[in-house]
Amino acid sequence: MDDTSDVLIVGAGPAGLMLASNLVRFGLHVKNIDNRPNATPTGRADGIQPKTVETLKQMRLCDGLLRIGVKIWDICFWKSSSSESLHRARREIHYPLDVVDVEDPFVLLVHQGTVEQTFINDLSIRGVQVQRNTLFENYQLAPRGQGEEQTLIAQCTSSDKRSGETLKTKYLIGCDGAHSAVRRSIPGADPVGKSSETVWGVLDGIIETDFPDLWSKVIVQTEDKGSILLIPRERKMTRLYIEIKSDTNASESSKVAAELTKEFVMARAKEIMAPFHLEWKTFEWFGRYAIAQKVAARFSDHQRVFITGDASHTHSPKAAQGMNTSMHDSWNLAWKLNLAVRGLAKPALLETYEMERRKIAEDLMNFDYEHANAFAAGDSAALAENFKTNIRFMSGVGVEYNANVLNPPLRLPFGRNYSGLLKSGCLLPPAMISRYIDANPVHVTLDIPMLGQFRVFLITTDLKRSMSFLKDLCAHLISSGSVLGRAIAKVQKSYAVKPASKVPMDEFDIPGRYTAVSDICTFALLTSTAKDNFELADLPPVLSQSRWSVYLDDVMQTDAHGNGMSCIGKWMGEESLKPDEVAVVSVRPDGYVGAVGLFDNAEAGAAKTWMDEYFGGFLDDDFVAEGLKIASKL
Repeated sequence: MDDTSDVLIVGAGPAGLMLASNLVRFGLHVKNIDNRPNATPTGRADGIQPKTVETLKQMRLCDGLLRIGVKIWDICFWKSSSSESLHRARREIHYPLDVVDVEDPFVLLVHQGTVEQTFINDLSIRGVQVQRNTLFENYQLAPRGQGEEQTLIAQCTSSDKRSGETLKTKYLIGCDGAHSAVRRSIPGADPVGKSSETVWGVLDGIIETDFPDLWSKVIVQTEDKGSILLIPRERKMTRLYIEIKSDTNASESSKVAAELTKEFVMARAKEIMAPFHLEWKTFEWFGRYAIAQKVAARFSDHQRVFITGDASHTHSPKAAQGMNTSMHDSWNLAWKLNLAVRGLAKPALLETYEMERRKIAEDLMNFDYEHANAFAAGDSAALAENFKTNIRFMSGVGVEYNANVLNPPLRLPFGRNYSGLLKSGCLLPPAMISRYIDANPVHVTLDIPMLGQFRVFLITTDLKRSMSFLKDLCAHLISSGSVLGRAIAKVQKSYAVKPASKVPMDEFDIPGRYTAVSDICTFALLTSTAKDNFELADLPPVLSQSRWSVYLDDVMQTDAHGNGMSCIGKWMGEESLKPDEVAVVSVRPDGYVGAVGLFDNAEAGAAKTWMDEYFGGFLDDDFVAEGLKIASKL
């Protein structure tokens, strides 16, 4: 029996487990190895940003974390100098809604091991276990016979190096941290960047103190003793990041870090926090590090080997970006691998992983460099300004991709102006709408579960005037004459062989409601036409069978400035959508807006061509269409 895995994942931290959880859900054969005997027991990363909260909700994995985590809504800046004792300089809302448009405007604090366990539990109920005590050594491309698919051979050993193991796989992903063995195996992938002279100690424990802002995020800066970042944690704990100022250069920072003791760091924290009392009632975890801000020179090899998370970029932990960025590397890669394994992806699709996530890594380095310098300089005003400037990026909603084959330019009718929030390469803006079928108000970003499928929204304010356009376009999209239609047929065959995994909760969540037409695409209608003015049976078959994703734009919401807004008004801008227009929006499987097109009702032909060009840019539909039964699910 051939035990070649579709994807071999090295590393079972948040990045590796996020990737494994998604790929197993999609139905791929995944092997996840890790050199550690157990998941992270304490400490390490702990901050989950608003976008990551949304992502975990889309995976239906966030409820337990929200129940036990601590939510940070504000941030306080304290400072002291030779002329002023320690005092609060300012207090601000962490994520003000007039700047950051998110459903959950807080940072969720829960330690990395709890996040890992959430994924491990999800994998376990799907019949997959992490293979631990396994060290990755190197890989090589296997010889390929005529007509055979390219595979890789990974050499591994047990943690005690007493035994070896050879693993065959189609794709190899290194999620194995800053000292990644997979990255070292990729030619020319060495990290590029710099290390800082600053050394930091980290403590988790329960503190007894008279400091008044213990349950807020707090930055304390002094002129001569360094700085502290205090973060409330679950189980009444507090995390302290303590800066240890040093006269050493960057090459000596690691040595200095190794010589720091927990007792020394605790004593320095007490000095910085004076005159406030500070004592540890319990202690759980201590760590120390020198900051390195580096990005790997390459993120992939032959489009068969990829690296994610700390394997591809490292930076300071003070802005709570590491675990989030790492998991979103995997979030970006997972659905692309799914289409590649199933033979649906052109090479251009996997190429977008490095171009998109390298940009984000470099954006993160630029932000982190400024943030760390402002922190080290002890300038609370500069630090607050840096925080304010980068707040959208920190939350995750400002993490945006450049134009590429997945994110083409906006398509508008001639002379049409546009000021909408729907933009290619950006996240789908949140809004409330209602489902036609049961009148439930739902979040547009959350209602459709993430199953590795695109979401195609057809948006109209006047359904009657747009009906002919919708029928013409929908008939084309599922026909053998369209790129998407041929992909629908091909993916049906693939999912018959590699079905998506199912768990007992599916009996209640019923994810199949949202893939009634195809496993590669959820079709959705959004209209401001009143519910009493149409029936599901009036719609084109693609939409009438997608009954759980027919939505009404009838839930007015108030924005941060007190303005009432509809979803269509928010998405389309001041001019909104005219009664004789239809907006066609393709949302990628990772929640990013891909293509946005506005069409007059007479432009159904142009919409067909536009959709074929979009999906044809990255979907491989080079196969014989004879005998296809594309509408078999209708």
